[in-house]
Amino acid sequence: MNPYVFAILLSSLGIGTTLTFASSHWLLAWMGLEISTLAIIPLMAQQHHPRAVEATTKYFLTQATAAAMILFASTTNAWLTGEWNIQEMSNPTALTLITMALALKIGLAPIHYWLPEVLQGLDLTTGLILSTWQKLAPFALIYQISPMMNPTLMITLGLASTIVGGWGGLNQTQLRKILAYSSIAHLGWMMVIMQYSPNLAMLNLTLYIIMTTATFLTFKNVTSTKLNALALTWSKTPMMTTMAMMTLLSLGGLPPLTGFMPKWLILQELTKQNLPLTASIMAMAALLSLFFYLRMCYAMTLTISPNTNNNTSTWRQKSSQTTMTLSITTLLALTLLPTTPTIMALMT
Repeated sequence: MNPYVFAILLSSLGIGTTLTFASSHWLLAWMGLEISTLAIIPLMAQQHHPRAVEATTKYFLTQATAAAMILFASTTNAWLTGEWNIQEMSNPTALTLITMALALKIGLAPIHYWLPEVLQGLDLTTGLILSTWQKLAPFALIYQISPMMNPTLMITLGLASTIVGGWGGLNQTQLRKILAYSSIAHLGWMMVIMQYSPNLAMLNLTLYIIMTTATFLTFKNVTSTKLNALALTWSKTPMMTTMAMMTLLSLGGLPPLTGFMPKWLILQELTKQNLPLTASIMAMAALLSLFFYLRMCYAMTLTISPNTNNNTSTWRQKSSQTTMTLSITTLLALTLLPTTPTIMALMT
């Protein structure tokens, strides 16, 4: 891709998301969502592979549907109440419709079916953008309208996402599909807690982005897209494989790693809000997700590939990929748990 075109598309991605962040008017927020959607589509289709084109078409149709629903719901609310302000969504029908539209945009269950298929058709770099950056703008809108949302609808969407995200990833062998179901499960945790503690949901989103970035960059560095390809990584890069295993366990929420922090705090908050059944179901659903993270760890560190790499590392050329971002995100994904009291103090 031409570097000038690439720079324009990346800046449009940033501008679209920033515009949504800064908006208090539904039309401006919708415009920001559209700019970021249209900017990522050429990035998704740049491989000119039938699978990439198919994924791009699915993504475009899904996002266009969600954008149309947002525009319809905001116009309906303005028609009935005379108010375009995002934080003044007082009509319950328009509010429910816009909640479902934003759920479709980020891929919450039960309207998640597009996400694993789209992510599977993309390369790891574009998949990383789709799994992290593209979630920010819809989440900013969810954050703003969360006080007015129907609590039952949010808990239902969240519970369905955690269960589907755990269950769907169990039988997968493609790493990008596993990460898509991981994304669905994590988004479910954020939706459940959004109305009771929005700051905690934002903390969860931040830590999810850090851990997912580290995971995607690791797979990109070792050029693995399938589960069985991970078996070769130990003989090539033992240190990176060890760090990747711990990052995956962090995504699964095991102490003493960073990923345990948001799950622990969310379960604590749900218990305070007299929702013990919800907290119990969420904790059980987290075990489903943990199973496929452990499966990936097993494939990386405890499996001997049929074609092992028996040579020493001197013959291999140095990797041309930059690893600074990978190093920083991996370090954060592994070591932030002791700073929980500080983070909680900053949030309040």
